[in-house]
Amino acid sequence: MATIREIAAEADVTPRVVQYHFTDKHHLLVTALQTLHRDNEHRSRERIAALHDASNPRVLLRATLEELLPLDEQRRTNLRVMTAYYAWSLTDPALAAVFLHQEHALEDLVAALITASGVRPSIDPAREADLLVGGISGLGLDLLHRRRTRANIRRTLDYHLNRILAQQP
Repeated sequence: MATIREIAAEADVTPRVVQYHFTDKHHLLVTALQTLHRDNEHRSRERIAALHDASNPRVLLRATLEELLPLDEQRRTNLRVMTAYYAWSLTDPALAAVFLHQEHALEDLVAALITASGVRPSIDPAREADLLVGGISGLGLDLLHRRRTRANIRRTLDYHLNRILAQQP
């Protein structure tokens, strides 16, 4: 793990400047994780807003789920960093708080998009959203490890969406 001096040198500031803004190294790490979360969300929103057919809930649903996949270098790097933070959060309550909050905004959004896309009878959009978000997150790790290909993951996603969504007219 980098020292405050190394972090300051990378940022091209003095260690004193880093210490002024952060009470300790742990505070710096928690703040960095919070910033990474915000930046990821911002970039995801920009990519989704740029979609050709962003008004179609099925298109939005698929795009939202694909945002969880490491489909470019930036997302691959971010997933590696987030995975390291997540592992560390298992023993650090302050880091865990960044990951584990009462709101389930992503799952709620996916459930709303499932509902708007039209679901088959007996499908519970909230439960399906939980499975989709968790499943895509796991498949993203498989993609990082090159255990699966993009094409394979997209086929799996299409299979699941076709299973839960009603046929389009």
